[in-house]
Amino acid sequence: MRSMIPSISAQRIAASCRAAARQVAIEVVAETGSTNTDLLARLDSLTAPVLLIAGMQTAGRGRAGRVWHSAPGAALTFSLAWKFDRPLQALAGLPLAVGVAIAETLALSGVEARLKWPNDVLKDGSKLAGILIETASAKNAMPGGVWAVIGIGLNIAMPDSLVAQIGRPVADMPAPETDRSDLMAALLNGLTEMLVEFSGAGFAAFAARWNRLHAYAGKQVAILDRGQVLYEGTAVGVDDGGRLLLNTREGRAAIVAGDVSLRAAEG
Repeated sequence: MRSMIPSISAQRIAASCRAAARQVAIEVVAETGSTNTDLLARLDSLTAPVLLIAGMQTAGRGRAGRVWHSAPGAALTFSLAWKFDRPLQALAGLPLAVGVAIAETLALSGVEARLKWPNDVLKDGSKLAGILIETASAKNAMPGGVWAVIGIGLNIAMPDSLVAQIGRPVADMPAPETDRSDLMAALLNGLTEMLVEFSGAGFAAFAARWNRLHAYAGKQVAILDRGQVLYEGTAVGVDDGGRLLLNTREGRAAIVAGDVSLRAAEG
C-alpha cells in the first residue's frame, strides 16, 4: 500500500522555503494516525515550528470530532505547529486566515478556490480542503503564549470509492499529477508568511481578503448547531474578529464559529 503513496521530499521543500518558512523543521512520514495528534503530544519539547506531513493518515479528524476520510495518495495531509507569544483570545479568526493563505497560494497554480465560513476551502462549490486548528498553552514561551497546531487536508486525486464513503460532493486538484513537494513548499511559504502577519495584526489584516474569496456572499444560508437551525438569512461577510455577518429578519447577526456549521438555505 505504501508504494502507492506519492513521495514527498523534505529536502526539496526546504530548498524552496522563503524567509518565514526557514525556521520550520520539516518532517515526512509514510503513515500515521493523525498529524495533529502527533504534534500535540510533542508540544512540551518543541522549541521551534514543525511541519509534519503524512503520506497517509489512518485516524484523521475534522471539526467537532468529525472523521477525515482518506486513502493512499488521495490527499496532501499535514500539520504545522506554530508558537504565538500572545494569549488564546488573540487567535480569533486564525482558521479563516489559514483559509486565505491556502486559497491565495492555490490561485498561483491556477486553482480558483473560494472560502466557506469558518474553515473550508471550496472549488466549484465542493470541498477541496479542510482546516482543523487545536491549541495548547506554551510552557516554553512567554507567559500567556500558545501553540497552535494547524491541520490541513487538501484533496489531490479522490477515488470514486472514497467519495462514496464520504457521502457528499468533494473536489480535488485539477492536475492530480502536480508535484506534491512543490505544492507543499508553496503552501508552507504562504502559511508561514500569513502567520507572521497574523502574529502582529490579527485577523483584521485578512478580513477584506477573506471577503473577496467568500463563496456565499449575498446568498441565503442557514447556520446549524447539531442539526438545529439557529439563524437563517443573507450572508454578508466577516468582520475584523472573524465573525460571520448575517442579515436576518430580526436584523444583522454576528456569529462566532464555535461548532456551528453553514449550509445553503433550502428552497
